[in-house]
Amino acid sequence: GPEWASYNLGVFLCTTCATGHRNLGSHISKVKSLKLGKWEDPEVEVLESGGNVHVSEKTERFVPACYRRPKPGDPHVLIEQWIRAKYERKEFESESAKDYTRGEMKGHLMKKARDENKYYPRYFVLSETESCVKYFPKESSKEAKANIPLSDVNVCLAPAKMHQDNGLQLSYITEGSTRHIYVYHESGHVIINWYMAIRSAKLNRLMVAYPSASEAELVPYLSTDFALEGYLSKTGPSEQDAYRKRWFILDHRKLMYHSGQMDAYPRGEIFLGHRDDNYSCTAGAPRNCKDQGYTFSLKTPERTYVLSAPSSEER
Repeated sequence: GPEWASYNLGVFLCTTCATGHRNLGSHISKVKSLKLGKWEDPEVEVLESGGNVHVSEKTERFVPACYRRPKPGDPHVLIEQWIRAKYERKEFESESAKDYTRGEMKGHLMKKARDENKYYPRYFVLSETESCVKYFPKESSKEAKANIPLSDVNVCLAPAKMHQDNGLQLSYITEGSTRHIYVYHESGHVIINWYMAIRSAKLNRLMVAYPSASEAELVPYLSTDFALEGYLSKTGPSEQDAYRKRWFILDHRKLMYHSGQMDAYPRGEIFLGHRDDNYSCTAGAPRNCKDQGYTFSLKTPERTYVLSAPSSEER
């Protein structure tokens, strides 16, 4: 159960949210430990008359359908900005349009260079009317470096991989291959606004395309976190081929592998089909292939991929 409470707001808090409330400052939220704090009668009365459900009826009354509500284990920036939106900015207490539901967003984000681990400011434009996300070398540039259709783009928060608290990864298909773009902003508020703006624009497009579907039915299609990411070693089809470390990303039925964790393009992409169509995954390596560590074989109609995980659990 909860170990903390905000005695002026009247809500009970887990340890993660208690940290977020402390960061708001005591002028907004006054936090105390339920077990170790010294509680005065008036403070207890606030909690008794409040409670999370009662308070949420006010603070979450007009949360847009596109807004991703954080769950335990979600990136810190998502949790922190949810807390700030509710209690500092009071974002959801009125029906007024939010910055991220207007169908347009413009501004500078720090973007990772395609072939080096350096970030440069680039001017990004989201346009729901043009149904795309574009970015330019400078605000004054006439020619966009990329024009990404909203229907093709996936956006996910990637702070751990990027070593940036406010890191965002955009992935889309271009010329038959997946392209990853990595961006961040020093403000968590700004990066979450971009994240929600892309989700909002995608939701509005889907509602036009599928008029009989409800918002709730369409929300799962706005953005997806990758099912699994991590290092595996991969060997080639020949017995002489060595195992090489590759960064793998599992995205629905697409398995991508990259030389480095933050490469712009994968070295290869494997579609994972159904076993009736001659796809399978088994522990161990085929006879003509050397075993190394915790191997497993991914068989497709075209070829068999032999992979090795660092541990039995990861395999």
